[in-house]
Amino acid sequence: MAPNARSDSSEPDWPRDIFAALTAQQVRQVAYVPDAGHAALLELCAGDDDMEMVPLTTEEEGIALLAGAWLGGQRGVLLMQSSGLGNCVNMLSLTQTCRFPLLMLVTMRGQWGEFNPWQVPMGRISADVLRLTGNLVFAAESPAEVGETVAAAARMVFEGPAGAAVLIGQRVVGVKTFTH
Repeated sequence: MAPNARSDSSEPDWPRDIFAALTAQQVRQVAYVPDAGHAALLELCAGDDDMEMVPLTTEEEGIALLAGAWLGGQRGVLLMQSSGLGNCVNMLSLTQTCRFPLLMLVTMRGQWGEFNPWQVPMGRISADVLRLTGNLVFAAESPAEVGETVAAAARMVFEGPAGAAVLIGQRVVGVKTFTH
């Protein structure tokens, strides 16, 4: 069975749960660097006429983009992989200085079952980096808790405002190999 395949139809469909949470919070802009861990969520968002998909060349662009979205009256989300978080460190200060909401959904690498040693360092320190830059951090380590974790973080972000990241654990996303 593939790493992301569901063996039981009663298991949560965590990308759909995230999509429901984003829709409930009226998220209109989805900034992302393409990532296999977010593939199903990206498909759902792309199919929603109310959501604008904004592909990025690098993750830190998403922070500035979402600051502009907020100033223009729209809510957004930044989707990235933990390895891309390192690209954002300087830009994360923007949320604290300008006090705008920033919701980040981070698929984790460098955790359980990782095959690529280059992913381990950033995976190990992602939560610490986010906290040190003044962001709230929520971990989702099972498919069943992803939707409610995203919903709670989104509420804190958009009603706060605050910066927050939901770290979607590698056990949820699935272990990657060079073949997929």
